[in-house]
Amino acid sequence: MKHRQHSILGAAAITAALSISVGFSSAAHAQFQERTIRMSSGVSKEHPNGMAMIKMSQCLAEKSGGKFKQRNYFDASLGAELAASQQVRSGTLDVAMLAPSPLVGSIPELAVFDLPFLFNNNQEIDAFFSGKVNDYFREKYRGIGLEFLTYWEYGFRHATNSKRPINKWEDMQGLKFRVMQNKVYIDTFNTFGANPVPLTFAEVYSALETKAVDGQENPIMAIENMKFYEVQKYLSLTRHSYSPIAVLYSKKLFDGLSKDEQQAVRDCAEAGRQVALTAVRDLETKSLEAMKKSGLQVNEVSSAELDRMRERVKPVWDAQAKVIGEPTMKFVQDELNRIRGK
Repeated sequence: MKHRQHSILGAAAITAALSISVGFSSAAHAQFQERTIRMSSGVSKEHPNGMAMIKMSQCLAEKSGGKFKQRNYFDASLGAELAASQQVRSGTLDVAMLAPSPLVGSIPELAVFDLPFLFNNNQEIDAFFSGKVNDYFREKYRGIGLEFLTYWEYGFRHATNSKRPINKWEDMQGLKFRVMQNKVYIDTFNTFGANPVPLTFAEVYSALETKAVDGQENPIMAIENMKFYEVQKYLSLTRHSYSPIAVLYSKKLFDGLSKDEQQAVRDCAEAGRQVALTAVRDLETKSLEAMKKSGLQVNEVSSAELDRMRERVKPVWDAQAKVIGEPTMKFVQDELNRIRGK
């Protein structure tokens, strides 16, 4: 398939991102066993999170003196997110990079990250995910057999389609949109009058190419990296959602690591986070320009129309608050109010 080809941004972007220093002291005296761990992802190695996986591998090799080897599997080659999450929980896969959405059935509180228009900008996101949220959800992940390491960057989600630009929510009416296999996204696009079609990430390009769906929604880097611009005409910068990417280790396997090995895994996941953050933020503008040159028509959505969209999806928030639960809703709102100075 075409989206398996190298991205527009090319190898130079990978080299630049991976040149970021790990920044941790040598672990030459730590006791490491010879280990090979497998890490799964739905993105390609050219994606910022693919770059982050490579950095994590390099970091682990450096810290362990080459004893700790991480084998990376890209492009959902070990299965889509739901399958990967099940493998990690059972201990047949060591670590996976997962959006919270496929885990909502087991951890309903994670649906809070799917709420439309939860965050306003990158500054809020950075402050939020550098705060109490990691500790708050760590035990919830452990309860289903997952060891939470950190959150990586994916970016705000935007809408593309082959029919028309979206300048207001009414422009979505009647369009068939691929969405994640997640009730919040389904309800959100239903509220906008669209026809949501749940599909795995690996199925998106083919569905767009064959016109099984009119559009999809993803962050800019995913749209470029997976070459969705080849089979779409319009990209509307809706910023309707932001979903963090959790790096999750099998708790069963993580508990079998020594303290030094566990710390190395945590440190190297953080090193990967810095690569992902830098790459996504630095490359988004270049990626947009490259896609425009390829013929994709890009439009901003006005602040007034974004406010109308927020108002339109309030029933989604009200319905999901019952699923997510008052404690988590209050925790998230209190953290955002603190960040916003309220």
